[in-house]
Amino acid sequence: MFTGIVQTVGRIVSSMPREGDLRLRIATAGLDLGDVALGDSIATNGVCLTVVELPGDGFWADVSRETLQYSTLNSLKPGQIVNLEKALMASSRLGGHIVSGHVDGVGQVISRCEDARSQRFSIEAPSVLAKYIAHKGSICVDGVSLTVNAVKGAVFELNIVPHTVKETIIDSYQPGSSVNLEVDVIARYLERLLLGDKAADSESSDAGLSMAFLAEHGFR
Repeated sequence: MFTGIVQTVGRIVSSMPREGDLRLRIATAGLDLGDVALGDSIATNGVCLTVVELPGDGFWADVSRETLQYSTLNSLKPGQIVNLEKALMASSRLGGHIVSGHVDGVGQVISRCEDARSQRFSIEAPSVLAKYIAHKGSICVDGVSLTVNAVKGAVFELNIVPHTVKETIIDSYQPGSSVNLEVDVIARYLERLLLGDKAADSESSDAGLSMAFLAEHGFR
């Protein structure tokens, strides 16, 4: 688990295709790896990766086909910068929100503009994720815990303060940039709970909640 509070910006050193999936080497800059062991997790642009080698200046991680399908990691090139966060410890402060590191899909930056000293971004999420994004709710963008300022359909707005822009890769975002999105895990569990016994029905489970389902069960 993670908090969505980025600890440092690292850099992709090597991206090696491996029989359909990928192995990445990531330099971790000033991130202290003294308490990291093989098998530990480090969020890389919001994706929970397992450390498989520790060469001293960073780590190696394998990226599965599933992760490549639902994230931007397949497009990373040597030299690109990435947000990094070590896994949450029981004694850590939860400064952001509960983040699993399991990316739900890739969004696209639609616009960027100045808003006083902050930067305001509009991002379009995949349509299947729109129902999980709420005004003043939490969303994780490339591993950064952020608050949704406005939402219209599948497009949501973010207001990013100068510190966050400076300490993450967000300053590199431009219209057309692709970003990893993880919706609030509570919303996903709530949807599953509301399905009740229908959760075991493969058709209902695949479709999720609908207005017809809610009306059938007394919601108005």
